[in-house]
Amino acid sequence: MEKIELHTKSRPSTVYCGEGAFAQATEFLRGKDIFVVTDSNVFKLYESFLKEHLPQARICVVPAGERNKNRSTLFRILDAMIDARLHRSSVVVAFGGGVVGDMGGFAAALYMRGTRLVQIPTTLLAQVDSSVGGKTAIDYRKVKNVLGAFYQPEYVFCDPYFLKTLPRREIKCGLGEIIKTAALDKALADKVLQYKDRLEDLSVLRDMVADCVRFKARIVEQDETESSGVRKCLNLGHTTGHALELLFGRRSHGEYVLIGMWLESFIAQEKGVCTAEHAEWVRRLVSLAEPKIPRFQNAERGVSFALLDKKNSQKGSVSVLLSSGKGEYAEAELSESEYCGYLMRLNRTGSAEKKR
Repeated sequence: MEKIELHTKSRPSTVYCGEGAFAQATEFLRGKDIFVVTDSNVFKLYESFLKEHLPQARICVVPAGERNKNRSTLFRILDAMIDARLHRSSVVVAFGGGVVGDMGGFAAALYMRGTRLVQIPTTLLAQVDSSVGGKTAIDYRKVKNVLGAFYQPEYVFCDPYFLKTLPRREIKCGLGEIIKTAALDKALADKVLQYKDRLEDLSVLRDMVADCVRFKARIVEQDETESSGVRKCLNLGHTTGHALELLFGRRSHGEYVLIGMWLESFIAQEKGVCTAEHAEWVRRLVSLAEPKIPRFQNAERGVSFALLDKKNSQKGSVSVLLSSGKGEYAEAELSESEYCGYLMRLNRTGSAEKKR
């Protein structure tokens, strides 16, 4: 098990990665006033597990899925916290995937202007990305993560035990964020390419979780609230990914991020942000997870979602983060019509087939 320290201006955060991380969590939580937020899918799998290992916890179960990451569910959690008479020294435990982590974290930030927070991520995506760094949010009025707060958890416990129950779709979702990180971290990229035929092997993924957490911790320490621009690099592929996720749904967040990276590699190449060789390198990484490129008729609707992205800095334009080199990135502003033209290219691209 590896212990990774994250030091930010608001508060320190400690992440435990590896076998035994959950045992470390139960040790920390022993004797404390605990309120667990989880979703219906996770609770179905781990109800007896939670009651055995955290017998003193009050448990709030919310409906599963991104479509329930909304104001109604958030206030359902807050109502349950008030009913449980939590105090500021109580510990909110977000036990689940990224949706649970985002909503549980946001509720913890709001309740009494902030109560203690622990993240126990149970999906690969949440372990490599969303549980670390303090971003909490809900979706509102068809805008993803538009209401939220930066709120660091005291502890994050990433135990590979929970990955054993994940369906293949959830593994591929996490791979999307791993490959995004690999585009920013050459050492991880080398490892991803080294194990390209074993990327769904849990023994390989277990080590990559710690790699991703270490990388993200370094970035967040430099720019906790995205005020200096350093943290923006973590949004590679996300402008297009979020727009397509809102447009289509059904697929996983990680797959949409990969599709976003795929399309935005062409933008980077044609804008002169990177060389053709680097753009091809990015697409080679993306192709390892074999995302299926969606086809659609109404690119304008996709643009409308992209225009609502909170990363945009100018009204009427779309801001995209582009990989400009291994471990390097650049920001570009595209007009509505220009970005629409790139989206239409997806219809001519086909699938991102794996290249050996």
